[in-house]
Amino acid sequence: MMDPRVQRGLRRQMERRADELAAGRRPIGWKAGFGAPAFLEKFHLDGPLVGYMTDGSLVDNGATIDVSGWTNPVAEPEFAVWIGDDIPADATEHEVRRAIAAIAPAIELADVDPPPEDIEEALAINIFHRGVILGDRDERRAGGHIEDLTATVTRDGEAIEMPDDLESLTGRIPDVVGHLAGLVAAIGEPVKGGDVIITGSIVPPLKLAPGVTVTYEVSGYPPLTVSAR
Repeated sequence: MMDPRVQRGLRRQMERRADELAAGRRPIGWKAGFGAPAFLEKFHLDGPLVGYMTDGSLVDNGATIDVSGWTNPVAEPEFAVWIGDDIPADATEHEVRRAIAAIAPAIELADVDPPPEDIEEALAINIFHRGVILGDRDERRAGGHIEDLTATVTRDGEAIEMPDDLESLTGRIPDVVGHLAGLVAAIGEPVKGGDVIITGSIVPPLKLAPGVTVTYEVSGYPPLTVSAR
């Protein structure tokens, strides 16, 4: 049974999504949010929260974004997963991996305001999502295996400490994807072939401010950068 807080929040989130689609936005997929172990423990959750993405979310690599109207802008280095086949709500790990068609690095942009203290409210405002940069997809990563990848992240040229395991803050990619598929299927919006899912920040969110640049590079992929003004 779905957590009542999550159920109420997702119902309100889907109303917001429906309004955006009615205004002409095109759905592109989903995002995982607040899946770090400390957050799950604090709010007694069994997996990350889910938000939606539309084509209005897309930001070009190397862009400079205006954060002057944001309260607490952050950049989150993540992995993006392209889905090749529909994923049922009760999918096994094997079915989830078979549905993962490609992997790429991504940077999510968020305005974490107010700080998350209420699960329903966080979901209702789409978990603070403001934009996403998607890297070059790599079909050789079909299945979602990233165990051999390494990554570097810098903020204004200063290296950010990286975990040895790039899935340590998010959970394993197939687990995240399967969990999100179950959540959205429960509200009548299944994960479909063609969707993109970003799976959560691999490091704590990086504060953005005018003049700050964040660079994220995963082994074998071109780097992603975003600057703020």
